[in-house]
Amino acid sequence: MANHIHTPGLVAVEDHSDNNATFTVEPLHNGYGMTLGNSLRRVLLSSIAGAAITSFKIEGVTHEFTAVPGVKEDVVDIMLNLKGIRFRVYGNDVQNLRIVKKGAGAVTAKDIQTNADVEVVNPDHVIATVDDDKATFTMDLTVEVGRGYRTIEEGTARKASDYVALDAVFTPVLRVRYKVENTRVGQVTDLDKLLLTIETDGSITPRDAFEEAAAILVNQYTALAGKTRVAAPEAAAAPAVSAGSNDEGSSDEAGALNTSVEDMNLSARTYNALVNNDIHSVRDLLALSDAELRDLKGFGSKALDEVKEKLAELEL
Repeated sequence: MANHIHTPGLVAVEDHSDNNATFTVEPLHNGYGMTLGNSLRRVLLSSIAGAAITSFKIEGVTHEFTAVPGVKEDVVDIMLNLKGIRFRVYGNDVQNLRIVKKGAGAVTAKDIQTNADVEVVNPDHVIATVDDDKATFTMDLTVEVGRGYRTIEEGTARKASDYVALDAVFTPVLRVRYKVENTRVGQVTDLDKLLLTIETDGSITPRDAFEEAAAILVNQYTALAGKTRVAAPEAAAAPAVSAGSNDEGSSDEAGALNTSVEDMNLSARTYNALVNNDIHSVRDLLALSDAELRDLKGFGSKALDEVKEKLAELEL
């Protein structure tokens, strides 16, 4: 089956923390580790949806190059601090939030008056420091959902002249690194294994970011492929057996599950019906009930009997 391009699978996810995880993808066609690793990394860093502050207004301040009465930091310092606040926004609507802080003390992200659609991920993040016991610090914030990075010029118009616009870093993915190692399937020894490590800001899990990036790439390539489909009879590798285990029976069963339908010696009509319904391996077959198999387009009772007979030969 050397003329086929192997279809990879996500065989392991190692969680280092709530916002850091390593994903293992294999087996990959020779050279595809670098291809998939680089494309996933670029999409993860540029195209995952997130939320950020795009403008703000401080009561008593008309522009960014000034001091704030009763506050230790000037407006420029406050702008930098606002960029570090991370939000989880449920929906795509623009959110208008407010901070009202009376008396001396640190103004942090937990002082933001949120609503049911907004959650602050890092509430301990410091925004400003009020050093006057009699002062009241009032700030209005505009939070938007977007992708990647957006400059001030690309942003929406200010709601009022006393709002200060911010360039926004929407992406919730902080770092992505990948490594390609060698792996094998049976007698094929020149395959790739991709190790992809993702770190997020906490507003999204690494797994959700990984799946969203993959879905974005699928949508892009599907739009270009038209009606062309490439047969991929080799299923993804089964998850590795835990360290210290030598269960040969499990290994043999995994190998049988990965058997291609092309290698089952089915009739041409049955084989074509399965492939046309995106069923390429024994694992795919066993995932469906008899009723679901009968409902497949071009697949009838005779084809079902034939498949059952072949599965019995494989002792499945």
